[in-house]
Amino acid sequence: MDLGIRGRMALINGGSAGMGKAAAFALAREGVELVLSARGEARLQATAQEISAATGVRVVPIVADHSSREGMARILAACPAPDILVGTCSPPPMTEDYRSIDAAQWQTSLDTGLLSPVHFMNAVLDGMVARRWGRIVNIATIAAKYPLELRILSGAPRAALVNYAGAVALRVAQHGVTINNVLPGMFHSAFTRDQFEARAAANGTTYEDEVARFVQDFRIAARRFGDTDDVGALVAWLCSRFAGYITGQSIVMDGGATRSTF
Repeated sequence: MDLGIRGRMALINGGSAGMGKAAAFALAREGVELVLSARGEARLQATAQEISAATGVRVVPIVADHSSREGMARILAACPAPDILVGTCSPPPMTEDYRSIDAAQWQTSLDTGLLSPVHFMNAVLDGMVARRWGRIVNIATIAAKYPLELRILSGAPRAALVNYAGAVALRVAQHGVTINNVLPGMFHSAFTRDQFEARAAANGTTYEDEVARFVQDFRIAARRFGDTDDVGALVAWLCSRFAGYITGQSIVMDGGATRSTF
């Protein structure tokens, strides 16, 4: 299926690994040129080269922290007028006890999970409106819709983000610009591997054991964690010519872990 976005330009923050990388690959396969930002230079450069070699599209890597003013300025200088904006970031630590969260952790989570994507949306929306076409997709978290103590640092800021995105989406829809959110549950990623390998080391088990235990404890209907490529494919579709009448939505991808029809 041709998504009708060949030749467009996409800015993807947090694009060097996990769901951001999967989204970058999916868009590149559709002929979308990319500007990728991430903090880690080695992994970012490797990802950019991998995508370019596999798809033939131009990929520009920008080493920057997209939650900082300096990083934002560097990224927007490289891509001031994207047709597509995709935002994600490394998830904050899981929290077993809400009382253990300190002020610095809250500030970091708010900077990366709420304020940075809001600032980027505000920076690019006027241009999209003027050109009468644009797609914004925030890769958030299922915890934004279904609160969980374990994911408070992730869910609370991104709940505010999806509320903001939904409100602004109504303002710009008449100009051919859509804003949507993807709410993933548990997926195999670098973050997940680090978290669950640490659990395995503490418990004398394996990564696979800890994943199976989590799946059982949280009653994930699919009986497994997801594949980040599935997230990437959904993001690409939401950026396509077929999704121009979908806006202000938050789409759950969690393998049936949560129980809701709306």
